[in-house]
Amino acid sequence: MTTVENRTETEPNAAAMEAFGDRMAGMLNEACAALLTSIGHQTGLFDALAATGLVTSTELAEHAGLNERYVREWLGGMTVARMVRYDAESDRYFLPPEHAAWLTTAAGPNNLAQTLQFVPMLAEVEQDIVACFRNGGGLTYDHYPRFHALMDADSRATVDATLLDVVLPLVDGLDAKLTAGIDVADVGCGSGHAINVLAAAYPASRFTGLDFSPVAIERARAEATSLGLDNAQFEVCDVATLDRTATYDLVTAFDAIHDQAHPGQVLAGVSRALRPDGTFLMVDIKASSNVEDNVGHPLAPALYTFSVLHCMTVSLGLDGDGLGTVWGRQLASQMLAAAGFGQVDVHEVEHDPFNYYYVCRA
Repeated sequence: MTTVENRTETEPNAAAMEAFGDRMAGMLNEACAALLTSIGHQTGLFDALAATGLVTSTELAEHAGLNERYVREWLGGMTVARMVRYDAESDRYFLPPEHAAWLTTAAGPNNLAQTLQFVPMLAEVEQDIVACFRNGGGLTYDHYPRFHALMDADSRATVDATLLDVVLPLVDGLDAKLTAGIDVADVGCGSGHAINVLAAAYPASRFTGLDFSPVAIERARAEATSLGLDNAQFEVCDVATLDRTATYDLVTAFDAIHDQAHPGQVLAGVSRALRPDGTFLMVDIKASSNVEDNVGHPLAPALYTFSVLHCMTVSLGLDGDGLGTVWGRQLASQMLAAAGFGQVDVHEVEHDPFNYYYVCRA
């Protein structure tokens, strides 16, 4: 456990003060680089750099169909951020393959440039959050017009890379059950991609996606139609009011429980909705419920930021519990037990550094 150091001197430590000042300057630089990285993803510049090799700003702009002056300034920022290499003699730029592995579409779930789009999205509500600090309350999903599109793009890569081959095998015998035909629900399904992937892979099973956002459900239905799926359906539903008994053999929740206004009610509803031998597969944030345990967590500052500027506040905006992103494994296990799950096994997945995978049974 980390404790606050006892300090008696009245003057600051000069070396520590300078080191912290350097850290703050670095934070400013990294924050600005994050914005440029988000722009690079959205404009396709990282993919274009990976495809063209050593290239001038003019050639890159032509390849990407973008304005050269903006591309040139962006390349300058990426160069001084040490993300892109620059050869001054030839006036050409190059994206190292080691960097492309984390910045391009080909990186799949490792594409952190895609994830960094959440930084400017959250910054859009900064002033509203400042008001919440002063007045309490919270924001609604209407404050985040890009949220569902970004979540869909970010989760889609992980679902495509891991759901069928890595995640499902965490539940013993699930593949055989899905092949034979069972009833499955996904609570807080968002744009429904996980349900549609499962429905396509297991045509004998029946899948239902539940989410309170009409926009997300519309996206889910459109994808199901485009894939010709007749075993996937989607309902606009506040899952806190889920009132179904022994209806499903499997219920899933992908990064959805911590956002709920009343997560305890949701978990209790899931428990009731499962048949006696059913399974609840809950994917949620990989963190501790204890702040001191999260010091040194490689993603902890991001997780607490996501909580303040999105997950906690949208719950409070619905007069909810404000559970927050970093509810942690300990509290999650307690709440699952309170909901009636007597057996909870927790797994980790290599390609998903953000989450624990909870396999829960009565």
